[in-house]
Amino acid sequence: MSLTLDTYRLLGRSGLRVSPLALGTATFGTEWGWGAQQDDARKLFDTYVERGGNFIDTANTYTNGSSERMLGEFTRDHRESLVLATKYTTLHRPGDPNSGGAHRKSLFASVETSLRRLNTDYIDLLFLHVWDFTTPVEEILRGMDDLVRQGKVLYVAMSNAPAWEISRMQAIADLRGWSPLIALQIEYSLINRAGERDLIPMARAMGLGVTPYSPLGGGVLSGKYSRADLTATSADSGERNRKSFNAGLGMVTERTLAIADVVREVAAELGRTPAQVALAWTLQKPGVTAPIIGARTPEQLVGNLGALEVDFTVDQLARLDKVSAIDLGYPHDLLASDHIRTVVKGDLKIETRR
Repeated sequence: MSLTLDTYRLLGRSGLRVSPLALGTATFGTEWGWGAQQDDARKLFDTYVERGGNFIDTANTYTNGSSERMLGEFTRDHRESLVLATKYTTLHRPGDPNSGGAHRKSLFASVETSLRRLNTDYIDLLFLHVWDFTTPVEEILRGMDDLVRQGKVLYVAMSNAPAWEISRMQAIADLRGWSPLIALQIEYSLINRAGERDLIPMARAMGLGVTPYSPLGGGVLSGKYSRADLTATSADSGERNRKSFNAGLGMVTERTLAIADVVREVAAELGRTPAQVALAWTLQKPGVTAPIIGARTPEQLVGNLGALEVDFTVDQLARLDKVSAIDLGYPHDLLASDHIRTVVKGDLKIETRR
């Protein structure tokens, strides 16, 4: 069934209503060598909001702070109707060990900076951006809860952290009456389904809505890459430099290009673009609340929003699932085996609702 940006979904186990596609703003600013200038970024923002979108995603260090500063201006007349999400933990000042990390000092300093840049009194949704493997979970949770009690943050969430740490945090928050986690932001797409091993099942069990980033796999699934890009080097053009960056992250491989081939085939059958097909696949996966889409031009954004109107046949979904399938590994493969199912259930017929 077709969706629209104002077909709102509840985020995790909260009552917060968000659009089924979030607007990612890592492209707001050109400090990273690509992205949109302020006027173009404003057009992207206006296009999204005018179509009913209310879920905006940024971070404290996106484009060296320009993303938050632009949003502080753009949201001036819309603040109460928007859900603004930002993140903390990435380093503000090289050489200062406390200007990054998950600890309390970094948390409070980052939130104060984000509030000033965003020109707002509160942040709707605050993500821990990157797990640091050093800060005690109790320190993180208590700091987040203090900010919620102060009214500077309304909801808290996690990104780029191990599933077992997040589940432990949720249990501690529940037991101590601290603010619960309501969302999980992870990389997830047809070319990266690793989240299906533990992170997404954990999120579903613990009440966290999943907001995938890079749902187009760094552009691989949009059809802009070919086999020639497997050997792209830094000596190539500026556009190639970005492709080389994605290749270095493992996004451009024979496997991912084979997945992109099937995406193109399905797109041709549906009369859609490959990007729309890839986004629509992510949209309909269990546990996913709102994939995060980025764009550098209004035309790109409008094209991506067309994913809301894509309807797959059973065969098309099966082909996409098959070409992108991953080995879940132990213990998932063991527990799914016929032998183990027989040992545990015998010949009983047990329906699973979750």
